[in-house]
Amino acid sequence: MAKNDVTAENAQLKDIIAHAKEYGFVYPSSEIYDGLQAVYDYGAYGVELKNNLKRLWWETMTRLNDNIVGIDASIFMHPTTWKASGHVDSFNDPMIDNKDSKKRYRADVLVEEKAAFYENSGDKETAQNLLNAMARLLEAEDLAGVRELIINEKITCPISGTSNWTEVRQFNLMFSTQVGSVAEDSSTIYLRPETAQGIFVNFLNVQKTARMKVPFGIAQIGKAFRNEIVARQFIFRMREFEQMEMQFFVRPGSELEWYKEWAETRMKWHRALGIPEEKLRRHDHEKLAHYANAAMDIE
Repeated sequence: MAKNDVTAENAQLKDIIAHAKEYGFVYPSSEIYDGLQAVYDYGAYGVELKNNLKRLWWETMTRLNDNIVGIDASIFMHPTTWKASGHVDSFNDPMIDNKDSKKRYRADVLVEEKAAFYENSGDKETAQNLLNAMARLLEAEDLAGVRELIINEKITCPISGTSNWTEVRQFNLMFSTQVGSVAEDSSTIYLRPETAQGIFVNFLNVQKTARMKVPFGIAQIGKAFRNEIVARQFIFRMREFEQMEMQFFVRPGSELEWYKEWAETRMKWHRALGIPEEKLRRHDHEKLAHYANAAMDIE
């Protein structure tokens, strides 16, 4: 992304943040003490809007579907949960610092922004080749190769304008804390980075007590926490946020059929909110997590 593009994006976000604050929707958290980056409070109107959306989502998800029930799992979970799920070892972002500006960036985001520049310039082939090269390097955990890619592409820091980069390092996104009354006897646990694991570990409990049969779903609304490297984009990238999530369990072999059905159902829900049709688009993922065979975003 060019420096002018970053400046324009920041200026637009400043206007949005100022508007949200002035009209009582979102405030910077602990602002009287200079605030805390990427943490926000919802004001009088913001909390009503948020609660209305949560209530509507919960009603349509659990009350209108006989095979979906809800839970409210704890934020704290046994640390083995996050070891088993791969979060302790693999929930990382590649981090790189510019030595001149002292600013820290996600290495993959820098490359993605360069690819977007190529695509906007009409060179889609180069953009895709760049993304493919980054994907191969990250999959191989070749962080030195990622740094070399950034330098070869002449990607510079938006602040300093230089390419004086450090080595690329992995940065775990989970917040850790201590549980126990005495520091020496305490053990490390984590603030959950997602709400899904609370659903997974309670699968049998819910299935038995709610007398559910596959296919069925478990829904949850709750807080999650991620120690983002680059805190930006207002409430679109927060360190403390709330998720509305439903995990739907199906028989092996029927997952793609259910995937298509739920993809259309969720798109209909967003349309029902009153969002104009032309403002919604479906983005199918090309790069999939190791446990997925299909994924999409509604943008």
